[in-house]
Amino acid sequence: MVEEEKTFPQKAGRYFFEPALLVLEDGSHYFGRSLGASGETGGEVVFNTSMAGYQEILTDPSYKGQIVIMSYPQIGNYGVRDEDQESSSTYVEGFVVKEYTPAVWPDRRSDLNHFLKEHSVVSMEGVDTRAIVKRLRSRGSMRGVISSTDLSPDSLHKKVLAVRDIRELNLVEGCSCKGPYDWNGFKASQEPGILRVVVYDFGAKRGILNSLSSLGIAVSVVPHDFPSEEVLKMRPNGVVLSNGPGDPEMVRHAIVAARTLMGKVPLFGICLGHQILCLALGARIYKLKFGHHGGNHPVKDVRTGEVKITSQNHNYAADAESIEARGAEVTHINLYDGTVEGMRHSDADLFGIQYHPEACPGPNDSHYLFKSFVSAMEEVAKAR
Repeated sequence: MVEEEKTFPQKAGRYFFEPALLVLEDGSHYFGRSLGASGETGGEVVFNTSMAGYQEILTDPSYKGQIVIMSYPQIGNYGVRDEDQESSSTYVEGFVVKEYTPAVWPDRRSDLNHFLKEHSVVSMEGVDTRAIVKRLRSRGSMRGVISSTDLSPDSLHKKVLAVRDIRELNLVEGCSCKGPYDWNGFKASQEPGILRVVVYDFGAKRGILNSLSSLGIAVSVVPHDFPSEEVLKMRPNGVVLSNGPGDPEMVRHAIVAARTLMGKVPLFGICLGHQILCLALGARIYKLKFGHHGGNHPVKDVRTGEVKITSQNHNYAADAESIEARGAEVTHINLYDGTVEGMRHSDADLFGIQYHPEACPGPNDSHYLFKSFVSAMEEVAKAR
């Protein structure tokens, strides 16, 4: 058992916190202070390198099943507000920061600590998060448990080993909508020239829906298991496969749906949706050592040579050779590790992007991809 810290400092700013403990799968443990909801939680432990955007991270469905470690030291100083929600709830299993800083902006409706309590997110602060990040970088993502009720490292380590591996779970089922709905008047939009898009909800961020809407597109959202035949009856100009959590191979019905839709309507896959498109083509997906989570990843467009700074949140990547063996081309690569960040198959009118072009949180470099999807839909519409 590796012991990282022995003391439980009790005070942070104007708040007094209970002690808390984080234990990782390799036996390392970190004492700190309870933040947000009291209790106990387990999941896969990953780290995020963003300096801001904690509320968007907490409400991003792609983090379901995961405990998020923030590498930036001070978190919470600008509070929370409704406009920054990426969904109607929180999805992280737990949240860990080095130093919780209470909100100082008067226009914010709440601070982070109250937000975490309200949404029952078991969290902690007062730990050396960068030491945890270094461990995860060297050893890879691990299961972990946070507790403010069990402060025994040995006891908590046994609970860690009982946490189910994320590769065994279909996490999309807990993130998707329960039935179809219109985001901005899909059914009412029958005017000539108005493009209509169906979005498969695998845990879709509001930023994606808003980005499509901002281009004058009528958007309808359907559940993860919505039959592809019913999608075609809606006569969309294009279909978007959204982001979402976990292993794409566990979302088997979505892979079948994507394969059915190929060649019938332009397809655009984002993050998990990109991986699902790759699997539908017959390409291989593999798990990264510690994933990509942050708002500062440089990605190169191999066709133009341009480099964009991107927002990312994924644990899996597509294999380049298997993509090209299926007649598709790799369009984007990550300059940190050379992994695939985008692919296109011109014969099937589909393309996928591994990162988040909606940039919430993150830079705006990649919003052009939504415009590229619009152009693809317009070309197909003209040809018909």
